Amino acid sequence: MTFVALPDLASRGGSLVGGAGLSHEEARLRLTRFGSNSLPEPQASSLAMTFLRQFRSPLIYILLAAALVSLLLSDLKDALFISIVLIANGIIGCLQEHTAGKAALALRRLEQPKASVIRDGRLQEIDARLLVPGDVVALEAGGRVPADIRLLSATDLVCDESLLTGESAPVHKPSSIVEAASGKDGRSMVFAGTLVTRGRGQGVVAATGAATEIGKIATEIGKASITKPPLMIRLERFSKFIAWIVAVAIALLVVVGIARAMTPSELFMMSVGLAVSAIPEGLPIAISVALAVSMRRMAKAHVIVRRMPAVEALGSCTMIATDKTGTLTLNELTVTDIRLPDGTEIVCDTGADLDACTIRGDGTPPAEARERALALFKAASLPNEGSLVKEANGWSAVGDTVDIALLAAARKAGLPREAIENDYPLVARIPYEPDLKYAASFHRHGDSVRIFVKGAAETLIDMADRMDVAGRAVPIDRDILLHQKEEMAARGLRVLAFAEGETAIKTEGGFGRHLLVDLVFLGLAGMQDPVRPEVPQAIRDCHSAGVDVAMVTGDDPRTAAAIASHAGLIFAEGQVVIGEDVRRAEENGQESLDALTRHGRIYARVAPSEKLAIVLSLARNGHFVAVTGDGVNDAPALKHAHIGVAMGRKGTEVAKESADIVIIDDNFASIVSGIREGRVAYANIRKVIFMLMSTGAAELLLFLLAIPLGLPMPLLPVQLLWLNLVTNGIQDIALAGESPEGDELSRGPRRPSEPIFDQLMIRRIWQSTLVMGAGGFAMFYVLLAQGYGESEARNLLLLLFVLFENFQTLASRSERKSLFQLGFLANPLLLLSIAAAQGLHIAAMYIPILGETLQVSPISFSEWALLLVTASSALLVVEIDKWRVRSKPVALCAL
Repeated sequence: MTFVALPDLASRGGSLVGGAGLSHEEARLRLTRFGSNSLPEPQASSLAMTFLRQFRSPLIYILLAAALVSLLLSDLKDALFISIVLIANGIIGCLQEHTAGKAALALRRLEQPKASVIRDGRLQEIDARLLVPGDVVALEAGGRVPADIRLLSATDLVCDESLLTGESAPVHKPSSIVEAASGKDGRSMVFAGTLVTRGRGQGVVAATGAATEIGKIATEIGKASITKPPLMIRLERFSKFIAWIVAVAIALLVVVGIARAMTPSELFMMSVGLAVSAIPEGLPIAISVALAVSMRRMAKAHVIVRRMPAVEALGSCTMIATDKTGTLTLNELTVTDIRLPDGTEIVCDTGADLDACTIRGDGTPPAEARERALALFKAASLPNEGSLVKEANGWSAVGDTVDIALLAAARKAGLPREAIENDYPLVARIPYEPDLKYAASFHRHGDSVRIFVKGAAETLIDMADRMDVAGRAVPIDRDILLHQKEEMAARGLRVLAFAEGETAIKTEGGFGRHLLVDLVFLGLAGMQDPVRPEVPQAIRDCHSAGVDVAMVTGDDPRTAAAIASHAGLIFAEGQVVIGEDVRRAEENGQESLDALTRHGRIYARVAPSEKLAIVLSLARNGHFVAVTGDGVNDAPALKHAHIGVAMGRKGTEVAKESADIVIIDDNFASIVSGIREGRVAYANIRKVIFMLMSTGAAELLLFLLAIPLGLPMPLLPVQLLWLNLVTNGIQDIALAGESPEGDELSRGPRRPSEPIFDQLMIRRIWQSTLVMGAGGFAMFYVLLAQGYGESEARNLLLLLFVLFENFQTLASRSERKSLFQLGFLANPLLLLSIAAAQGLHIAAMYIPILGETLQVSPISFSEWALLLVTASSALLVVEIDKWRVRSKPVALCAL
């Protein structure tokens, strides 16, 4: 960690122990030198650059090439059609990305922190962004630390550094004045973004902005991600495959054309026709629509997608590497277990009132156990230095997380501190000090003073000589009490003890530590950051969906294992790995680390760099990795994972900026909804690809059969564009919005290496291609043989392919379920799109301008009937194959 040398700061006018602090003039000069105390923000792209970025795709490159070829041949109609598709796709993608960027910027602006600083000899509040190294800053409970600060003095100062370290335990800072020019211990520092939960302090700013610990992480995540979304990987492969198909087909037919002595103009026209046939021009828009539909569905479930491909990426994940604090847990310390000296247990997993808790013991009456627990909570509330206040917008808490947890538990048990204090007026207090390991308070009650103590179990067990058993004070059994404490600690609980005593109102020596003897030990309270109530079911849903879950945390391994068990994670003792194991494996090379992560499921005491190493190793092991988190320490892994999921309510801005998806209600179960929607989006993309590729391949087969046999071009380039961009385009967009089929989470995830064209899709495409391509060629051949002119034959053939598209759209609605199982009215938009596509083509027959451009005209009723029956074969062949697949479930699982 690099800081500006403090003696140098002092020599330039800074005060290291309060005093006058910096002058405004010196602060202004340093602000110019060091820059604003704010995190580095990504450069915002202009709307024009965002629009141009939408064209960076191999599929788009192919379409641009097709448009250029059409333009070179002076075929303006074809070039115009393709250009319209490209521009529409660019506008849709640009608007989505620009909107997400504005939302992220709005989130960033929500928090504008202030800082209390000594300037020109007086304490004043300024915008934290104006802090500079050398400023003397005052800290107090309830505020966030505005910069990295080396402490000069502290009074009972406790900080929550979980967002930076991942550890939920508060960090106690030393109470003595720290020598400014010496000491590298992190306990003498407080860090930007962390929360002061108790006490107060004063310190000198050592680092601001990008130089802070949080700033260094922000700089790291500003680097380009080293992973790609699964959809982009698959589409790149798909685009290369299409490019090869087009190149081979054109080369083959050019050779045939040369052999037939076709003119260069005819060869060019044929090449354009082939390119238009094979390239799924409507796919970019359909993909955008499929992802946009899922984005809207996820938004309704409080999940904000910042980058569109992240929708499908979450559905592709095979492993979720989740943070613990604030993600699996509430990041709110809660009293969950009470152990009375006689062994009676009161278990309250959700921190609810005592009447709703489970009381376990040897015949202990519930009413008696409740009264003894209330006595314990009285001792927890009175020496308590926290505060819990009801406000209009909820509860406001100030103080140490342990104190707040105890106050909340007492209030839920019907014992608010305000009510107790009326009966027990405060006389004196001994504040908590880390060295003392306890806090005590003295309260007037009748003719005596009651003493209440809370603190470390070992300390209070030594102070007491009696313990409360069934409401009576009996001689203390220290061994039993220590065993109870160890039992609770072994379950990952933070354990605190409570005792009470009594003394005379007039006490020699005053009310001090000498009175804390001969106390009655009341019992133990176990606290933990509880698992979110939705998490166990969400993890079960992940397992049923074939998605593994691993915990990666900076917390203690014993605590991590206990929380993981409560959350429902499945792991063996040997699968708990600590950060030191990760570091050693890294030193031994990638193979050693990959071997470790192949079996590890709980990773504890892990630093941010080690978390990133774990995520990258899981990816090398063949997983598509989704990382969840809310803290700064999670940000590098969020940025470089296949998919980063940040918690929006309590998540840091750095985590949100690093993530692809933000869950605004911090509900872990929303991740499962995201996985389902991602799978729906990918399934719909596959449906569109199948529909477009089968009809495109049929057109290609039509050419491959007609040209070598000496027939004229079956369809003109403008007719092919009409098919692919207009009639097909209307239908594939509606198909992209198909509703979930309901079984998305009952199937395992796709293999990371699985291509878009798996065995099932390849077989279906071949079947449909043969039916439509060969059927279309046969009809074209027969029509020409019966004396139809080329224009008349093309007119009927074009209508046949429009009908083929209609039936193929219906066949594409599910890969397994029959159209009749889905129901015709389940997607009314799709039916409207089919009617619209057919209506447009019929209108073109009767509108002179369109009719002349497309060379189409009205046909007879008998011709309509013949074409309709022929086109229905496309639906029939797919329905038969679906029936075969459903009858062989084992074979399907192997696909």
